[in-house]
Amino acid sequence: MKLGFKALTTVSVLASALALAGCGEQAKDSATAEQAAAAKPLRLGVIAGAEEQVAEVAVKVAKEKYDLDVELVAFSDYVTPNVALSDGSLDINAFQHQPYLDKQIADRGYELVAVGKTFVYPIAAYSKVIKTLDELEDGAKVAVPNDPTNLGRTLLLLEQQGLIEVDDAVGLEATPLNITANPKNLKIIELEAPQLPRSLDDVAFAVINTTYASQIDLLPERDGLFVEDKDSPYANLIVARKDNQDDERIQTFVKAYQSDEVYEAAKELFKGGVVKGW
Repeated sequence: MKLGFKALTTVSVLASALALAGCGEQAKDSATAEQAAAAKPLRLGVIAGAEEQVAEVAVKVAKEKYDLDVELVAFSDYVTPNVALSDGSLDINAFQHQPYLDKQIADRGYELVAVGKTFVYPIAAYSKVIKTLDELEDGAKVAVPNDPTNLGRTLLLLEQQGLIEVDDAVGLEATPLNITANPKNLKIIELEAPQLPRSLDDVAFAVINTTYASQIDLLPERDGLFVEDKDSPYANLIVARKDNQDDERIQTFVKAYQSDEVYEAAKELFKGGVVKGW
């Protein structure tokens, strides 16, 4: 059966109208979905304990200053927060530094990205023998942690102080075998991290993370011979997915976290053992 020109025109117009209506409904549905997502609290994953308490202050700042609702989800391990972020159960998390994130992405294929920095929980050098590096003698003994993550981290910190030079190609995985220059002929002694505080009677200085230093009432800001700064690659991060990293709510929360109120709370909770990462 053949349709006349008029009939064809009518069918064409009707089809176009239906198509436009469909597009309109899709756009409306999309806008409605976006509005619904924006109306929900931003879900933030953190580690239970002191870091959660710091995040609670950031949540309060976000609400009071920016009218942004944020829901905290606390975890007791360092694996699940990235799983939850990747599968959409969270919008962001705040618990890890860049080397850890890079390894997680390499091992698990996550589409995750850092959107802001929080704090460096620094390693620092402590000494019972010297007050400044000018007093450091040639051939002095220096104690460092022997675990792979903190060993490389410590050697890079020593390099920043001009004490040694490390092969650039090795980066964060450096060991004493990768030291290319040691002008003071320092004797690098590798110890288990919990043993480092006890080594202070026997070495010129020891590089100790805050967890173990605080156990003998040593704090980076007050007692450190030298301390990691905000440029440390071990600054903790606020992390999002690649598909939501441009969400304005996330950018707003980063501002809330990077506030004086949060910094002061972190200093109090960690007894001065934090450095701003921003």
